[in-house]
Amino acid sequence: MNDPVTLSSLVSASTTPHGVRPAIMVVAFEGWNDAGDAASSALKHLKAATSARRLEGIGDDDYYDYQFSRPHVRRNASGKRVVKWPTTRIYRAALPHTDLDLLLVRGVEPTYRWKAFIAELLMRAEVENVQGVMALGALLADVPHTRPIQASISSDDPVVREALGASESTYEGPTGILGVLAQFAEAAGLPTVSIWSAVPHYVAQPPSPKAELAILHRIEELLPVGLDLHELTEDALAWERGVNALATGDADIAAYVQQLEQAQDETELPEASGEAIAREFERYLKRRHRPGPTTGTSDASTVEGPQAPPESPRSPDTPDTPGTPE
Repeated sequence: MNDPVTLSSLVSASTTPHGVRPAIMVVAFEGWNDAGDAASSALKHLKAATSARRLEGIGDDDYYDYQFSRPHVRRNASGKRVVKWPTTRIYRAALPHTDLDLLLVRGVEPTYRWKAFIAELLMRAEVENVQGVMALGALLADVPHTRPIQASISSDDPVVREALGASESTYEGPTGILGVLAQFAEAAGLPTVSIWSAVPHYVAQPPSPKAELAILHRIEELLPVGLDLHELTEDALAWERGVNALATGDADIAAYVQQLEQAQDETELPEASGEAIAREFERYLKRRHRPGPTTGTSDASTVEGPQAPPESPRSPDTPDTPGTPE
């Protein structure tokens, strides 16, 4: 059986000689693109798992309105008060047993000069020999917290769509910094894929470990990384139990959740079968042949039991979006 195609395999096939190892840039921004902090938390998890080292970031003052994205005052390890400014941090990590690195970009969605911001980010990407882009996002949606959350993948690149089974974005309307980045990156000739996970809108406050887990499972499918997700899976179980307790205490919320469950089951149950089983089998094969931590790693289905996985949620840059991140 042939190995499943991943974003890293597409990048490896298209790399050119360069003084720096080729890299895939994985990006998440807090704010409009990050319901429940699911996307930025997923990137933070990936950074910790790969022991990424911090590089010089992108300048702050040209891109942020500090009355909108306010700095935070915190105390450091010695007890001294420090101001933490909204910024964009960049990290680099080598992927063991591969010829690829990851360039991880985690920041706050800028307020001003988006075109200049993206141009600066892509200039850094060129210096770091980035050969592909993966954008992570999360949106609020009319989905029940009691069902498995899947993360959708989309791309405007027909080669990427065919290779990875991604959908094409036909959305028209307001977009976030991720939508701008995807367009500019593809115009620069970089294979680009977007991963979006849905967050139930009635529990929009962070954290959202179940949506974060769905994003990380997609990352495992598209990159040669093995992640230990045992603790996050336990967090997702605890999160669901907590939301269940809140819902049972409010008759209106309980009825609404039941309505969402019924609508989703009626729509998706007849198709739940082959595609989900094939995806799980491919994930199993990749974990068998990929070095990295797999002990304790759990699939999203373990959070919910044997229920049928739903159709992938839509992102703000895909059609028929059930909700919009705020």
